[in-house]
Amino acid sequence: MYLLTGSLLLSRLATSRTSWLPCRHLPSVISCANATRYLSMQPITTPLTQAATFLVLRVLDKPDAVDKVRAALARTSDLSKNVAVRDQTAAFACTVGIGSDAWDRLTRAAPRPKELHPFVEMRGAKHTAPSTPGDVLLHIRAERRDLCFEFERQMMDALDGAVDVIDDTTGFRYFDGRDLLGFVDGTANPVGSDASNSVFVEADDGDPAATGGSYVVVQKYLHDMRAWRTLPTERQESIVGRQKLDNVELDDAAEPEQKSHKTLASVEGHDILRDNMPFGSPGTDTFGTYFIGYSRKLWVTERMLERMFVGDPTGKHDRILDYSRPVTGSTFFVPSADMLESLGD
Repeated sequence: MYLLTGSLLLSRLATSRTSWLPCRHLPSVISCANATRYLSMQPITTPLTQAATFLVLRVLDKPDAVDKVRAALARTSDLSKNVAVRDQTAAFACTVGIGSDAWDRLTRAAPRPKELHPFVEMRGAKHTAPSTPGDVLLHIRAERRDLCFEFERQMMDALDGAVDVIDDTTGFRYFDGRDLLGFVDGTANPVGSDASNSVFVEADDGDPAATGGSYVVVQKYLHDMRAWRTLPTERQESIVGRQKLDNVELDDAAEPEQKSHKTLASVEGHDILRDNMPFGSPGTDTFGTYFIGYSRKLWVTERMLERMFVGDPTGKHDRILDYSRPVTGSTFFVPSADMLESLGD
């Protein structure tokens, strides 16, 4: 069997129509049999960047709106290359997701990914994760904010008159990858080949319509920083499950004691890939985290949220929710790059 090194595959990508697919998590050696699969994927496992834009859109119910959205999304690769070429060191990437309610309209009733459905509201005894609408997700990121801005401008020009903006959030990297609560975020992310294995649906998963794609959940959390800052560091660390300064994990609580965020926001034996970003404005007293989690199996992310909001055991919810409140919640499916491009046919 012939093998491609990661660097050789990247050189192939540079001359392909998916040249906007820089990948931090490609295996170091890839079989030729799998090379086509990597070439057809959207850029999910790309490097964590300094800037990101999260854009959730609703397709308007008006003549020609669907056709206009199809045509614009099919040009994602071309628009991405047009922006990325301005600074090829900036790790520019854009990932497109399609929501359950818009899937049939945008894909001309293509077979549905098995797990695709609207975000399921998670209601616990004290906290609720709301379900909010969304037909299209654009996850735009780069080392430079201006590249994100320029891509969004060009894409919105292409979508003009066909969509409403439900949410537009600008995220930024905060110091050494910390959230605004002061803790390092994304430590549990899988790396190397584990990342791709955790994110992309495989042919043997029993979900043929989803092969080569990924499920993604987004939530926008607002932090009560005044209340959080009243807590001593030791209390904050017990809630999060890590030391604040050096990010070292704390021991898990014994059953049936209160579990930390680190423990509840995970499902044993299964990983998801988080690309969370802080956002906010001190001038408007806005501080938050935009959660975005990609997964090979949607139920894994849903189970994680259930553990946080309902509790494990029931009633012992994630105590970070006492200080961080979700205001949005949407689910999308990220189709393969090939399928995305075919929307314009």
